[in-house]
Formats: sequence, C-alpha cells, structure tokens
Amino acid sequence: MVGWIDEWWLRALAGLIGSGLIALAAYRFRSLSGSGAWSAVVMGTGFVTLGEPVWFGCLIAFFVTSTLWSKWKKRHRAKAKAEANYEKTGRRDAGQVWANGGVGLLLCAADAWLPSPGWLYAYIGVMAAVNADTWATEIGALSKSAPRSITSGKVVPAGTSGAVTLLGSAAALAGAALIGGVAAALLALQQQHVGAAAGAWGGAAALVAAAAAAGLAGCFADSLLGATGQAMYRCRVCGSDTERGVHCGAAAERVRGFAWLNNDRVNLLSSLLAGVIGWALGTLLL
Repeated sequence: MVGWIDEWWLRALAGLIGSGLIALAAYRFRSLSGSGAWSAVVMGTGFVTLGEPVWFGCLIAFFVTSTLWSKWKKRHRAKAKAEANYEKTGRRDAGQVWANGGVGLLLCAADAWLPSPGWLYAYIGVMAAVNADTWATEIGALSKSAPRSITSGKVVPAGTSGAVTLLGSAAALAGAALIGGVAAALLALQQQHVGAAAGAWGGAAALVAAAAAAGLAGCFADSLLGATGQAMYRCRVCGSDTERGVHCGAAAERVRGFAWLNNDRVNLLSSLLAGVIGWALGTLLL
C-alpha cells in the first residue's frame, strides 16, 4: 500500500513537471491562452498519474501535431479567409482544451478505477476524432477546391460550419490513423498489454484501421452538427455569416441552430460518438 502511494506521488510529480513545461512552451509560442495552459497542466498531470504511456502519448501526439499544423502557413491567405468567421482561432483556451481532452481524462480515470480494454478503445476513438477534426480544419483550409456543404453538396464560402473538401477529408483520415499508429506503437512497448491488444484488434494494422474509422466518423459527425445544429450568426455590420456571437464589434443576429451548441460542444459531441464507435469495434474484436 505504501509503495503504491509512493508511486502515485512520483507519477503525479512527473506529470506536473512534464505537463507544466509543455504548457509553458505552448503559452510562450502562443498556442495556448492562460486558461488553456492551466487546463493543460491539470489534464496532463491527470493522464500521467492515472494512465500508462499509451494514454498520455496519444494526447501528446494530438497536441503536438495539431499545434504544428495550426502554425504551418499561418499567414496563408486561404487560412486567414477561412478563419475569419470561426468562433475561436489562434490560442486554445480552457474550453477548447477540455472539449478535446476532457472525455479522454474521464476514460483514463475509469480505466484506473475499473481496468478494462474497452476504456482504451473508446479513448483511442475520441482522440482519433479530435485529431481528425483539427487536421481537417487546418489542412482543408488550404484546399484549392471550393468547400461544399455536407448536407446539400453546394459550394459554400471558406470557413462555413459543415463545409468539407476532399483535401480536408483526406487529412482527417490521416490524422485519425496517426492516433491509431501511436497507440499501437506504445502498446507494443507495454509488454503486459501486448497480448490483449493484439487479440482484440487483430494486430497493429487493425488498431490503426479502427482508429481511422472511428476518427473519420467523428469528424463527419462534427461537420454534420456544424451544418445543422450549431449556432450560426449574421453580422449586422458586414453581413457575413459567422460562428461568432459578436462580429465587427457588434452583436450578431442568430440565423440558425441552437444558441447553446457552440463549436466546443460540437467537438465534444462528435468525439463522444467516435468514442462509442471505438468501444464497439474493440468489443466486437475481443
């Protein structure tokens, strides 16, 4: 009992130091706001304390790659045009951090309390979805082809909620598969879990495929919610359709969707769906 407590404190301390350094670097590089940095410290400490390397490894893979893509060609004209009407851009705040990683932390805590492979499969699905969505948003904004509405197929302005492109969809698939690859590699290093993971998923290739399927489904669910239920506004000054309740310094008029369903909650709901799909695939292959 004493040994377990000592190990718990050591893991918590390592998590606090490690996540603190990462959050500080992200804050200095303007990838996280102040609230986002504190949230990242809490979340990272929780993952390291409660979970094995596969849990916080997938989180780090998401954070690092999404940050790199958001910084890549940040001043590109196409990205600037698409981001003009996004609800949130630039530095991730607490809402974005918890929307992307909060469900995962709950799953990690559940696995620590009642260990089961199903928690991990659900987690991989969740992280595959948030990574897919971020890659689709950041890379899809560079598409030379005009985006189309996922519901009508009609050409819509860049940055419209629910808009998809072939480039963005391919990026989403790659981002989801990456999480599966990271998970498979880390599980291979955890000798005590290799047998269970291989038996359930049929090997690393199946794990990558399952993550890709769950993540892509979650990403398209995000687009569908964005095109239907997410709150959209029209600027009273410039007439632009936007996700922002305030635009051009004035309150915008809501033209569709539910006032409570903002971008963070859309991300949360779509990642939950991906988690269920990840859990279901894992259960079927056990």
